[in-house]
Amino acid sequence: MVARRNGRSYECIVVDLNTQQDFCAVDGANPVANVGELIPALRRAVAWAKRNHAPVISSIESHRRCEFLDGASQDFCVDGSRGQQKIKFTVFPRSAQVEVDNSLACPIDLFRQHQQVIFRKRSDDLLANPKADRFFTQIPVNEFIIVGVGVEDSIKQLALGLLARGKRVTVVTDASGYWNKGMADLALKKMIAKGASVITTEQLSRRKLVRERRYPGIRSALARAARFARGNGRPAKRDSA
Repeated sequence: MVARRNGRSYECIVVDLNTQQDFCAVDGANPVANVGELIPALRRAVAWAKRNHAPVISSIESHRRCEFLDGASQDFCVDGSRGQQKIKFTVFPRSAQVEVDNSLACPIDLFRQHQQVIFRKRSDDLLANPKADRFFTQIPVNEFIIVGVGVEDSIKQLALGLLARGKRVTVVTDASGYWNKGMADLALKKMIAKGASVITTEQLSRRKLVRERRYPGIRSALARAARFARGNGRPAKRDSA
């Protein structure tokens, strides 16, 4: 049973790692080897999260140009570049971005108003971001479901880090990208040996989460859209005080 904080706990949280143009587009700077199979599976996983109103933690690689030496092949996910952007269908209508720095100042109740929380990270390990580490450690949840890129590094490090913190971890294998299949298979074996579960998007799609209510921000956005439509294209007027 998950301990509640401020009256809220979560059956599961989807973790969406590094689903960015440079990794997940065929013309990206460093696309994964299984990009053709990955994108349809990611779409199914994201659709499942939206349909079930599951909270989502996302990460984006964030690098400065000065971090790279002369090798152009390593120049990916540079701050402000198109390649750094998340692929469009992985961005939720109600999202909050948390900047990377050395502080621990990160509200734990971000899911009260947002379905998606996006953390920047400067290394393969998302938990090296102190704000992300605090958020993952303190949020009351029964299970983390991981998708994204890449199995050999970011997914493996996050899964092992969460397992070491006593968290329950599930990796959706066909919705996870890799550059080297042999290394990815070895990484999955290590995760399983430490207690992680593995499933496919087909198995994920058969699950149904129970939620008492939608996110307030999403409901408010839908209400505003309905008022706008009733006003023949004009926002509804507010009553005077």
